[in-house]
Amino acid sequence: MTDTKAAQQGEEFVLDYDLEAPPEKVWRAISVPELRDSWLPRGDLADAAPISSISGEEVRYRMRDDEPPYLESIVTFQVMPNATGGTRLRIIHGLAATNLMRHSPPAANSNTRSLMRAA
Repeated sequence: MTDTKAAQQGEEFVLDYDLEAPPEKVWRAISVPELRDSWLPRGDLADAAPISSISGEEVRYRMRDDEPPYLESIVTFQVMPNATGGTRLRIIHGLAATNLMRHSPPAANSNTRSLMRAA
């Protein structure tokens, strides 16, 4: 049986799942590439290697949309024991910091030196 709770926290979307499986088994499912690929296809990840990992507790991956504008996001999976002997799996999904910054062209009067080259 799985119990799910969802919440929006600022720029992040947080999902909490209570699972019957022990934390060690859930950790293997999210951190071992061969097991992870069965429920989180490699194509959904911008990079198959995690951004960071705290063994048995938390792993972070960079994900990328497969359609324009191809936004990247950071998904954090946190594993902790719950009160019933199972696992609380928290998934935190937020936009990558690079997507939050607006990219604007440099000002025309940026006072930078321009170089001209002869043909």
